[in-house]
Amino acid sequence: MFKKKLTLKLLFFLILTDFIETFTHLCFKKSALIENEVIITRFSELLVFLQNVFSSPFLWLGILSVLCTFILWSSLLSKVDLSVAVPVCSFSYILVPLASIIFLHEKVSLFRWSGVLFILLGVVFVSLSASGKERALE
Repeated sequence: MFKKKLTLKLLFFLILTDFIETFTHLCFKKSALIENEVIITRFSELLVFLQNVFSSPFLWLGILSVLCTFILWSSLLSKVDLSVAVPVCSFSYILVPLASIIFLHEKVSLFRWSGVLFILLGVVFVSLSASGKERALE
């Protein structure tokens, strides 16, 4: 099987997908914040909420960035193994909470940061086990 190499240029674009993905999440959150604590009890209230959300430029920016991520990701996967690309693109686990703190003024507890750390450690272990398995097969 053909083994694809991860170059510095490909690494840059993989990390770029993390930043675009983080931007996407921020846009969708901002579009959802059009109305605080929405309680929908009637169909007419649902229609008003949907009208407000769909008129938000943040929603459309989010959808556009999903499209950009899809195009970039599809292109990258033709050049990089999936088992390499996904662990590299795990920086969004750090970027999303950081962006939430900076741009949305959210509070991220130490307990939540511990969870992020455990996720990242899991990604590292999976990556190391996958690369170890590949070396054993060579």
